[in-house]
Amino acid sequence: MISIKSEREIALMKEAGLILQKAFKEIEKHIRVGITTKELDKIAYAFIIKNDCIPSCLNYEGYPATMCISINDEVVHGIPGKRKLKDGDIVSCDLVLSYKGYHADATRTYIVGNVKEQIKELVENTKNAFYEGVKQVHEGARIKDISEAIEKYAHAHGLSVVEELVGHGIGSAMHEEPDVPNFNDGSNIRLKAGMTIAIEPMLNLGSKEVYLCDDNWTVKTMDKKPSAHYENTVLVTKDGYEILTGED
Repeated sequence: MISIKSEREIALMKEAGLILQKAFKEIEKHIRVGITTKELDKIAYAFIIKNDCIPSCLNYEGYPATMCISINDEVVHGIPGKRKLKDGDIVSCDLVLSYKGYHADATRTYIVGNVKEQIKELVENTKNAFYEGVKQVHEGARIKDISEAIEKYAHAHGLSVVEELVGHGIGSAMHEEPDVPNFNDGSNIRLKAGMTIAIEPMLNLGSKEVYLCDDNWTVKTMDKKPSAHYENTVLVTKDGYEILTGED
């Protein structure tokens, strides 16, 4: 069942989104060569707790950390640990928090040091693909309008679209209906004002094929080429949209 949020719920989600924006600003300060992914995770946890929120991912279906941190060929759900960031890495930080029972979800892919131009373009174009998708959002639009815009932009820039993983509704639960794919799966579900959705392109420099690692969380590209991820929580309005988690 698709949830239409009340004014009270929207206000809580806006506050959650604002805190999440601030969390990413704090995380970004620490993205550097030599820091471990576990250290980044601890920074995210401390910030969330300090701001009277709950880290939504921690212990979700057994996930052992506050933030999903995925490096290079890791698409999503990388588990923080002793691995240190290196010059030339790209690192996707996927973070969800709950404020008074309502969730905000966003992902940023950061560049560490010096990277090849095509990898820099991968990161930038994944972000751009989100904005191509979100332009389609308004009451009466269809989910597939978002999906098709993301897919067309990705393919026009030589990138493949991961199809096993999709965006989603969000609110009092981290994952709600409807699914929001990054490719046109023909969904005719129409958007209504008050819906809140997470739009999240996951684009690969090589093939779209991915696989699940032995930890049962981390998803990697089959061809070991890099992947980037960009996500925001979005409110559907009568005549457009509002991004609740910032535009950094």
